[in-house]
Amino acid sequence: MGESILKIVNISKNFGGVKALVNVSTEIEKGSIHAIIGPNGSGKTTLINVVTGFYKPDGGSILLRGENIVDLSPHIIANKGIGRTFQNLRLFDSMTARENIVTSFSKNMNEGLLASFLGLPGIARQEKAAQEKVMEIMEKLEIADVADRHVAMLPYGTRRMVEIGRALGLEPDILILDEPVAGMNPAESENLMRIIGRLVQEENLTIILIEHDMKVVMSFSKEITVINHGEVIAQGTPQEIQQDETVIEAYLGTGSAGRAR
Repeated sequence: MGESILKIVNISKNFGGVKALVNVSTEIEKGSIHAIIGPNGSGKTTLINVVTGFYKPDGGSILLRGENIVDLSPHIIANKGIGRTFQNLRLFDSMTARENIVTSFSKNMNEGLLASFLGLPGIARQEKAAQEKVMEIMEKLEIADVADRHVAMLPYGTRRMVEIGRALGLEPDILILDEPVAGMNPAESENLMRIIGRLVQEENLTIILIEHDMKVVMSFSKEITVINHGEVIAQGTPQEIQQDETVIEAYLGTGSAGRAR
């Protein structure tokens, strides 16, 4: 394994008497696609909510480049380089694709409301730079041709790309994709993951992939962590996971590469 950018160490989380996570540990290699899989209700989303600061764990630590971030708020964690998308699209339907993505640049446009109202040069420069960055992101995601179309009018797969573009606007080092190909046909899934794979290679972006589509997981992940009933039951390469009897019994069923049931 190469250099770790994120270490999850003995994370536990209880909701009343329910143990959602039990001593979960894993390491995420910098510049890789690391999948976290498991049946519905296994604790995947809870773990991501802990990593991103939406939940505080009852025990354990999250080390981002060696810094424990478990006590930090979500916006501070985002500013430190962890971005995410959600299972359900969270876009502004009344805005264009370009406008949706530019909303993520607000943290960098810091000259203040007064300067913006007065039309001072600093704000104009920032706005110009933001627009250029948006188009750069859209070109990388191969959606520049829909920049000025309202997202409500776009196909689902393109809308998903816009959401990913907005997450990339925060310039994350780690991007968590929560079921990115859900609702997509095979061609759309393949295209999205092809683009994500290119970003990993060209931008040294680290991806944490939460996904039920086993064909996508096995084809594009370098490492996989499997969670069941809040506990890690296996970790390894796609080939190792496919051959792990515990995983086959708990999650993959027949071990086929189809969509998990």
